[in-house]
Amino acid sequence: MTSTIASIAQQSGRDRPRVNLLGLSRRQMEQFFLDLGEKKFRAQQVLKWIHHAGVTDIEEMTNLGKALRDKLVDIAEVRPPEIVSQHDSGDGTRKWAIAVDGGGMIESVLIPEGGRATLCVSSQVGCSLDCSFCSTGKQGFQRDLSAAEIIGQVWLAIKSYDAFQSGNGRIVTNVVMMGMGEPLLNFDNVVAAMDLMLEDLAYGISKRRVTLSTSGVVPALDRLAEVSEVSLAVSLHAPNDELRNQLVPINRKYPIAVLLESCRNYIDAQRDNKRVVTVEYTLIAGINDQREHARELAVLLRDFPCKINLIPFNTFDQSDYQRPSGNAVSRFWQVLVDAGYIVTVRTTRGDDINAACGQLVGQVVDRTRRSERYRAAAETQVIEVG
Repeated sequence: MTSTIASIAQQSGRDRPRVNLLGLSRRQMEQFFLDLGEKKFRAQQVLKWIHHAGVTDIEEMTNLGKALRDKLVDIAEVRPPEIVSQHDSGDGTRKWAIAVDGGGMIESVLIPEGGRATLCVSSQVGCSLDCSFCSTGKQGFQRDLSAAEIIGQVWLAIKSYDAFQSGNGRIVTNVVMMGMGEPLLNFDNVVAAMDLMLEDLAYGISKRRVTLSTSGVVPALDRLAEVSEVSLAVSLHAPNDELRNQLVPINRKYPIAVLLESCRNYIDAQRDNKRVVTVEYTLIAGINDQREHARELAVLLRDFPCKINLIPFNTFDQSDYQRPSGNAVSRFWQVLVDAGYIVTVRTTRGDDINAACGQLVGQVVDRTRRSERYRAAAETQVIEVG
């Protein structure tokens, strides 16, 4: 951060980059003001203006002196990403399409339920992984989101309900890093954004109510245990390496045994000894939803501190996979319950606006050419069928 401030000070006029204060954690904000020759307590004031009051105009931060406000206007900004469209589902789910720098677009989803609301947050424009059941992966990958673009999704969700103006910033009670992208491949920005989610001067969400979901980037997960205490979910989706290699290609690099060991190490590193990992398992008709798969999963997870979340597959255009029947889901659930596991079946929410799990897409300037390959394959298939 010091080098950033120094480089800004040496530039002038319209060529000078501005630091987006929206994405700075408390530690980063304090260092920012120390680099300016200011006291650390200025960080607390600015964090409250941005995240408690929803203020983006530095001139409105009236407990800062005029000279400091003038200095900040010259070198800094508070710039959230921009909502392009909003869609409301019949079940109360709300989805936003959000424009980010570079021509990309991401999606975020707020799912209300009783007295709480869970915000599904994206971490990348597209996804560099290519899980076969996920529509985001079919779009390819453009870039990582900045910390400001990640926490900006929380900021925008609260502003969408006028919660800043009413003084009630609690519309978002839970955050899941389960939107577009693999969070652990954007490590530093995701950690900074999650720090703000937990920070009392920002959103003050409990560490148990912020969940990071990973497909299994083991080295980054090992590193996460050193710097974070958020809840952990792992996208497993298969009870053996052979099947998971097909569904979640990163498994070829970090197979199930290695991944589960890393997850266990993360849980063991937490001060709270009651933590468990949420194992996410998308049920796909005829692929991984049979009783034998459930029995194999029960054996695999024996003595592993977890609860299991079953997710019936949500269809999308680029996939031939099908949603399993209700009976198949019930049979799978029963095998696991009989084996002694805590098992939930995720209720599909927002599927009428394509906001359900696995359905999120945005606008991706694909650097991988993956989306081009999928389109070509789909066109070939249409020609052959015709």
